[in-house]
Amino acid sequence: MQFLPITTRLQRLLLPFLTGLVIALSILLWAPEWILPSPAAPLPTIQQGANRDAPVSYANAVEQAAPAVVNIYTRKRVQRHHPLFDDPFFQRFFDAPQANDRVQSSLGSGVIMSANGYVLTNYHVISGADEIVVALRDGREANARLIGTDPEVDLAVLRIELTDLPFIHVTSNRSLSVGDVVLAIGNPFGVGQTVTMGIISATGRNQLGLNTYENYLQTDAAINPGNSGGALINAYGELVGINTAIFSKSGGSEGIGFAIPSDVATRVLTDIARHGSTIRGWLGIEVREANPELLASIGLPSQLSGLVIMGVTEQGPAAQAGLQIGDIVLQINGNNAQNARTAMNQIAALRPGDGIRLTLLREGQVQEITATAGRRLSQTER
Repeated sequence: MQFLPITTRLQRLLLPFLTGLVIALSILLWAPEWILPSPAAPLPTIQQGANRDAPVSYANAVEQAAPAVVNIYTRKRVQRHHPLFDDPFFQRFFDAPQANDRVQSSLGSGVIMSANGYVLTNYHVISGADEIVVALRDGREANARLIGTDPEVDLAVLRIELTDLPFIHVTSNRSLSVGDVVLAIGNPFGVGQTVTMGIISATGRNQLGLNTYENYLQTDAAINPGNSGGALINAYGELVGINTAIFSKSGGSEGIGFAIPSDVATRVLTDIARHGSTIRGWLGIEVREANPELLASIGLPSQLSGLVIMGVTEQGPAAQAGLQIGDIVLQINGNNAQNARTAMNQIAALRPGDGIRLTLLREGQVQEITATAGRRLSQTER
């Protein structure tokens, strides 16, 4: 048997390997797609940054609105009279009943609404006050004159006589959405002007039992005692509401605050400044929300939804239009009538003389009736 030299055998073994290696390198260099799989998806592009339009500071908004937000201090004289002085036995020892006064003080906030000195605040801030003092952020103070009040929405209009007054800019609530950033400016606990931030948590809140007319903005911006009557502004420094109330089990802010919308507040201000009281529409009916039990008692299908008329004021707008007890109001001016409080607010927002289109169910038949809004008397006029 003849054996090949070792070098010859190595050459025969290495030659195929080297040849394959050269071919593989050539393919990788000149046609890599033959070997490497194509990517399943394109690689992400590198972003150069998020939206730069979002504000990183609200200092400009605060600087625009804060000078128009004022502190309000009220003083009320309370006569102290001991009940023993009313007893005839003890009166023998005194020439006249003994009494003296003490002063009760309270504080809140307000908003300057115009350059000629009109100020909006909450009615409960100034209720019963003998003296009202308005303190501006620039250090000036002035005694305020009470122009008028609207306890049914908890608003009061004051006026101060100062020159070069800052005033707030107002925006319509129609452009406001849940999630919008808002800032509350006021004087909580009397510590001085303070700003807190949150968002609009809800709109159109009612049935809270706070006032006759309720259509609140709900916010989680911290509102505390002393904030009442202060401004709720948007990210551009425009007024969207007057801070009014909080829901609290502890007495402090728990992230549920309520503000009167600026549309409502400015209407009240305009009415009181021009007429001395708020002008509201009136229909003259008493209603209850339809429920299965009530509908069954009057022999109607339980799945109906609407407002059942339980009373009609004699000679009122509803009576003159022909509405009757037992009618079920389905729509008011094209809006579904399912909530009594909402319907009352809707009618109150009208002006005397405005038309009210009512879609109602009477004896199983749907009818259309048009009534003319009257004027609802305020609490002070009744």
